[in-house]
Amino acid sequence: MNVSMKTLLIIVSVFLGVYFIPFDQAFVQGAVAESFLMLQEYAREHVLTCLIPAFFIAGGIAVFISQAAVIKYFGSEAKKVLAYGVASVSGTILAVCSCTVLPMFAGIYSRGAGIGPAATFLYSGPAINVLAIILTARVLGWELGLARALGATVFSVVIGLAMAGIYRKEDRKKIGPSAPIMPLDQSESRPLGKTAVYFLVMIMVMVFASWGKPSHPAGFWNAVYEIHWWLAGMSLVTLLILLVRWFTRAELKNWADETWTLAQQILPLLFLGVLAAGLLLGRPGAGAGLIPSSWIEEAVGGNSLRANFFAALAGALMYFATLTEIPILEGLLGAGMGKGPALALLLAGPAVSLPNMLVIRSVIGTKKTLTYILLVVMMATISGIVFGLM
Repeated sequence: MNVSMKTLLIIVSVFLGVYFIPFDQAFVQGAVAESFLMLQEYAREHVLTCLIPAFFIAGGIAVFISQAAVIKYFGSEAKKVLAYGVASVSGTILAVCSCTVLPMFAGIYSRGAGIGPAATFLYSGPAINVLAIILTARVLGWELGLARALGATVFSVVIGLAMAGIYRKEDRKKIGPSAPIMPLDQSESRPLGKTAVYFLVMIMVMVFASWGKPSHPAGFWNAVYEIHWWLAGMSLVTLLILLVRWFTRAELKNWADETWTLAQQILPLLFLGVLAAGLLLGRPGAGAGLIPSSWIEEAVGGNSLRANFFAALAGALMYFATLTEIPILEGLLGAGMGKGPALALLLAGPAVSLPNMLVIRSVIGTKKTLTYILLVVMMATISGIVFGLM
């Protein structure tokens, strides 16, 4: 489809929507308000503390990690134990949501990572969150906490291997003889230890700046929360010192350019996706969208195939900020949700969302995106059924 036809379809769709949507109805006005309130909430709570640091990390990947190195460790021909092992545990370090992981995913994929390790990283980044798993066990029960930890870890690898198997030929073309391999850039002259410290400090800035308040006032996680801005500030100062001492002006300019390129590619789709998610489903635990929350509560009762599939699908469409899925599920379980559908939602929800889908499509294409979403929903459904029977 050429650009002119796409533009025409967009214009016609907007016109039909504006013409026929009953904006005078209270439920539509409420859903529209929810969409912008959700976007505002996202901007206030995630853009500055999560997304912007993630863009800079992704820009650093594009500039300071050579394409040859990414292909060596994450390419389709890389050692699977190393590639999938590292990708599958990334969530324990990053503790990000399904949207914050996107710039880093785009960065490693554009540098030559195979679709398998990249998909494993994409899923594990938001799904294998140590704090979220601990809070799940504490609030929802150790059975759900353990099932979430095991399920998410296994899922990330299985989904990656499935994606690699399905798109094996395309992966080989990506790094085959006809695919251009960029020459080793100026980052190769810097010791590996310095590059590792640079990325570690950037990750520390992101993790501490976005550290959420735990639901329980005592314990290690709350102690970190009490000083998280100090820790984020010290990490940022350390990063500035490293940039001045270790990097040239040309390198910093390239870093800024790559970061801005990724931001232009991802942010518009991300904001559009957040608006759409808010319009359809409303803010989790707050107001209702066009789809009433009562419908969801009624559909996820018991442990049937339908309930598990619906929970996985609804979780995949909804946007959950890090840790918000736990109190929402607590309320749904109290309203009669089965333990199986609860696990299905836990495995699909934090890792995938409507905003996330739109951006993934712009990076890997429609076919691979649909395959990835289908794998997540199917595996979450099956896990929910098995857990419910147990």
